Amino acid sequence: MEQDFRVFVQEFAESLHRTAYLLCGDWHQADDLVQEALAKAYSNWRKVQRADSPSAYVRRILINESRRTWRRNRHSAGQSGAYPADFAQADMSDDVVNRAELIEALQSLTARQRATVVLRFLEGLSERETATILRCSLGTVKSQTSRALVKLKSVLNRGEN
Repeated sequence: MEQDFRVFVQEFAESLHRTAYLLCGDWHQADDLVQEALAKAYSNWRKVQRADSPSAYVRRILINESRRTWRRNRHSAGQSGAYPADFAQADMSDDVVNRAELIEALQSLTARQRATVVLRFLEGLSERETATILRCSLGTVKSQTSRALVKLKSVLNRGEN
């Protein structure tokens, strides 16, 4: 059991970290989210292994943890619902000039819209895979994606005016 879990972590940890970062916009918080998700996955590893897609199961845990953190931060700090972004220490491997703008734009989305966009476009999952992970209908994925893209376009084009 433990060896199977180690193999899983080696295979999917990088992708989980990327997803977590794109959901919250902060590397330290992303590390915490992944750690929480993997701890929960480990404590329920037999159930995770029996799932049709263990990686989707753990992504779902990660998204749920992200939502809990978002709600906790919003309520405790009285924020508008966005994660506090810390861009003072940039990722040295970051060669994307507009990364901060993208993260800020992602933070303008609702939690569900952000999860949909991250899974669909930044993780490359299909609409069906995204619906499975988010436990919603295909139509919900499509409508959330459409609304999110309109909002992202609006936020990202604001700086051009």
